[in-house]
Amino acid sequence: MDLDLIRQLAVPNDTKIVLVVVDGLGGLPHPDTGRSELEAANTPQLDRLAADSDCGLTVPVAAGVTPGSGPGHLALFGYNPLRYTVGRGVLEALGIDFDLQPQDVAARGNFCTLDAEGRISDRRAGRIATEQTVALCEALGRIELPGAHLFVQPVREHRFVLVLRPEGSANGLSDRLADTDPQREGVAPLEPQALAPEAEATAELVRRFVAGSRQVLNGRSPANGLTLRGFASHPRFPSFPETFGLRAAAIAGYPMYRGLAKLVGMAVLPTGSAFEDELATVRERWDDFDFFFVHYKAADTAGEDGDFERKSAALVAFDKAVPSLRELGAGVLIIAGDHSTPAVLAGHSWHPVPFLLSSAWTRGDDVDAFNERVCLRGSLGTFPAAEVMSLAMAHAGRLTKYGA
Repeated sequence: MDLDLIRQLAVPNDTKIVLVVVDGLGGLPHPDTGRSELEAANTPQLDRLAADSDCGLTVPVAAGVTPGSGPGHLALFGYNPLRYTVGRGVLEALGIDFDLQPQDVAARGNFCTLDAEGRISDRRAGRIATEQTVALCEALGRIELPGAHLFVQPVREHRFVLVLRPEGSANGLSDRLADTDPQREGVAPLEPQALAPEAEATAELVRRFVAGSRQVLNGRSPANGLTLRGFASHPRFPSFPETFGLRAAAIAGYPMYRGLAKLVGMAVLPTGSAFEDELATVRERWDDFDFFFVHYKAADTAGEDGDFERKSAALVAFDKAVPSLRELGAGVLIIAGDHSTPAVLAGHSWHPVPFLLSSAWTRGDDVDAFNERVCLRGSLGTFPAAEVMSLAMAHAGRLTKYGA
């Protein structure tokens, strides 16, 4: 989608838009039943909503490309994820309200469990309690790095943020660094490597940090190792509110998704950790905003854990919240996913994601259930996720005619 074109066509209206992102929504058939998590779940409310909506499948980035959560969400916000790129470290830092400076380099960290041979046996260290991560980050933050300030900040459970900031007149840092996270178990964390000559000094700082972390974490359990990924500096993106002419709010429990919203200029509202808390926040602030991005995490977490039944249960739980979503009275209600996270793969995948849009101006189609197989025959077809916002704006009466 051309953001400059949208900026030119956007017109005021009082119609509200609610975009609900069910993280990791899409799935694949279980080998024993031939049904995906959505097909196995009892979701009468979603099915009823789909029957009254325009449906289809979205492609987050491109055919065959497996997206991270960042590109998946940016596409749904209308930003071409091939043009607007950002590393995971920036999103995590912004999500915890860290004062990220332009010269900083940030990375997302995971505490992990290493076996006796130094191989990763659990990429998430059993999802240790956040309180344990806080203590570990305090210890890691005392590692000394010549020429740089070090910040190690807890995020949630096993996640943390590493931030490097040049000290005094030291040369600038570079984010052209390879991940140390191999994103699989049974192998050792990778050594920090520069992806460009100008990043070699920064890579050496990361090597010193990793070496120091081995001393801090040695003998601990289950978090006796760490991995780093998504090294990045703060990019500058076009403002979502200015581009679309919308007072936009984000309601999300996990820091990364709050960071994504901040990156594009949405107001990030404080809320509780449960989805019911998020919906209560929407109701409380309904008159203050035109657009609400609401995030639902549980399906993705279960999919990444390879737990098919728990992912189906998370979708059943979301289904129970659909009546509350409809009662908001939004002119446009969208249920979408940032990517597929099939439990049979225990990770993100490239498969298109079920999508529905409900408004007064939908034509309807042959969809009578909300799942991958049925949405395939929806009237919207299979289309780029970056076109979701132009559809939402049109159905909200917020786009004027293009051309004479």
